[in-house]
Amino acid sequence: MDSPLVTVLLPLVLAVVMFGLGMSLTVADFRRVADYPRTVAVALGCQLVLLPFVCFGLVEAFGLAAAPAVGMMLLAASPGGTMANVYSHLFGGDVALNITLTAINSVLAVVTLPLVVNLAIDHFDPAGSGDSVGLQFTKTVQVFALILVPVAVGMWVRARREAFALRAERPVKVLCLTILAVIIVAALLAERGNVGEYTVEVGPVAALLSVVSLAAGYGAARVSRAGHAQSVAACFEIGMHNTSLALTIALSPSLLDSTEMAVPAAVYGILMYFTAGAAGLLLRRVGERQKSGARGGG
Repeated sequence: MDSPLVTVLLPLVLAVVMFGLGMSLTVADFRRVADYPRTVAVALGCQLVLLPFVCFGLVEAFGLAAAPAVGMMLLAASPGGTMANVYSHLFGGDVALNITLTAINSVLAVVTLPLVVNLAIDHFDPAGSGDSVGLQFTKTVQVFALILVPVAVGMWVRARREAFALRAERPVKVLCLTILAVIIVAALLAERGNVGEYTVEVGPVAALLSVVSLAAGYGAARVSRAGHAQSVAACFEIGMHNTSLALTIALSPSLLDSTEMAVPAAVYGILMYFTAGAAGLLLRRVGERQKSGARGGG
């Protein structure tokens, strides 16, 4: 899919998304790990270890073809997106913790994402010849540039022009979501001849991954004795992956260059808003019951 939409617009959208994330960050967000060390450790463990294994199990259980299987693994290895912060805010989560987890996840993904993708390519061998190159070192550097450079620039702008950064945060999110929706539609149209088959094949796996991710985020945080707000933050951070990053890596001619590998992220990018919304409504009720119980017990 070597078109201006992919070669120029998609990386630009990702850069703007990560720049917007950077404008919401301060150095204090990274220091906040000390406030919730156990919750942060558990959430990162879910993101970096549990989800790739869960996704691998789902892919194997459903018998996905090679390219969609690698696309699912790419999606599972992608860090939380900025929408995780939005959903956390809407449904009573600890947004500060969300931002902290997103920041750390994005930094770690520079190493973990290429590792998971290369292992998936080696295992599933989408080329069918055993010579797939995957994300080599030079491509890993490009992933680094896609993720961290815009974040660093955004943090610099936030430090120097805080008022501007705060004003720009909402318009940047709306713009990015709009363009990302267009790109998802374009990716699906590019495979319109197979989109029905892909949706039937990938849809159940993507939906299950979303549900398991959301449940694992909240459940693991509660097991670590985190409060409800912190658990809601972990729920959305682990359950809402950065689809713009997954799409960029899958579609970019200089990275994986595969529309088939992008389909899982495109399908998931639509489904996750419904599963995350349902989870948010459920968690809001849980939070209200806990508050009522606390008042009644008092």
